Amino acid sequence: MKVAVIGCTHAGTAAIVNTAKLHPEAEITVYERNDNISFLSCGIALYVGGVVKDPHGLFYSSPEKLAELGVKTNMRHEVTVVDTKSKTLRVRNLVTGQEFDDTYDKLIMTTGSWPIVPKLEGIELEGVLLCKNYDHSNTIIEKAKQANKITVVGAGYIGVELVEAFQMNGKQVTLIDGEDRILNKYLDPEFTAPIEQSFKDHGIKLALNEKVSSFAGEGGKVTKVITSEGEHEADLVILCIGFRPNTELLKGQVDMLPNGAILVNDYMQTSCPDVYAAGDSCAIHYNPTGKHAYIPLATNAVRMGTLVARNLVKETIPYMGTQGTSGIKIYEDNIAATGLTEEGAKAEGMDVETTMIIDNYRPEFMPTFEQVQLKVVFDRATRRILGAQILSKTDLTQSINTVSVCIQNKMTIDQLAFIDFFFQPHYNKPWNFLNTVGLESLPASVPSKEAVTV
Repeated sequence: MKVAVIGCTHAGTAAIVNTAKLHPEAEITVYERNDNISFLSCGIALYVGGVVKDPHGLFYSSPEKLAELGVKTNMRHEVTVVDTKSKTLRVRNLVTGQEFDDTYDKLIMTTGSWPIVPKLEGIELEGVLLCKNYDHSNTIIEKAKQANKITVVGAGYIGVELVEAFQMNGKQVTLIDGEDRILNKYLDPEFTAPIEQSFKDHGIKLALNEKVSSFAGEGGKVTKVITSEGEHEADLVILCIGFRPNTELLKGQVDMLPNGAILVNDYMQTSCPDVYAAGDSCAIHYNPTGKHAYIPLATNAVRMGTLVARNLVKETIPYMGTQGTSGIKIYEDNIAATGLTEEGAKAEGMDVETTMIIDNYRPEFMPTFEQVQLKVVFDRATRRILGAQILSKTDLTQSINTVSVCIQNKMTIDQLAFIDFFFQPHYNKPWNFLNTVGLESLPASVPSKEAVTV
């Protein structure tokens, strides 16, 4: 079996390593346009901020390691054409310019995503940078040494993490976003408000509800970001607007979402039977809505890549879908979320209720105790849990993984009230805060005996 793999980051590495182990007879050829593989881009802010001193720890594989598994990795090679009917590839060596053809029995598309780059005047100016891969992170670190006023455009996870990193390195930082609050896709206003206040307390300028219209510069270098509301001086600009899937190679050959994300079945198979896909190039099955969605996360990628290998020859393990579970630490706040926010659910046209509690996570007789803020979103009719968010100075983020399992298994908010959790005063109260939010959600009245069916 001849297996070709295009792209080698999270999903690609997982698919390659597992395919090599499960199918030692397979001839695996990898094509990667960059000069490195398996870079953990979610660690960029930590690297930029100096928390991670050795960037080599952000790589979890290499061509040498793959070679030990019998895999042939072609670095700095770009696949320019894929023909799924003839099962052929056209490849260009980016170093020599040489082009050649290859064939495959099974094709694994793990081409990932690329930052959205708007067509704006001045975007070509020196000092306007992207933030996605290892080369980007090194460029950002080098340019930031000479910069004092740094502007980040885009208030998603990467943007807010970079803002914190730059501020902690003594820079004057501005965060611009077209929405009226940060992290709006992941958190409801009750959770973004305290984070925004924390940014302000640290001297970060928030330019929210502002759309960037152009960049201005002097001598070919950026000096200003011009928005719908005014101008912001900048020595360095980092674009973190979002990502779109790299799937042009298969356009018109497999089914996709309107944004180009590849649609796969439960076994990671595209609409073309011998073509599999995983990671940021793909749509995922989003359990809270039951629909396909584009949620590029490393966790989704490694799961999907592993499943590709497991299902490459025959259908063995189906994909369970995802809740889009994520977490972030901003200054002293530990934040995590899973599933739909209240705003997200309403945007989907869903009729939902929510319960939010603010409580001390462990008994007040302990020497110290911190508040935990927890919100759960659930369907009004079925009471099925659809999402949750948590914020606390103490790291309680793992509890969101528990709620993710609840969503996965279609549990109700009423069941959450009575799940068996341990009690130990060092860690929690007799009623765990997950129980408490469930108890707070219970209906005020109990159904009469006549209404109860057995």
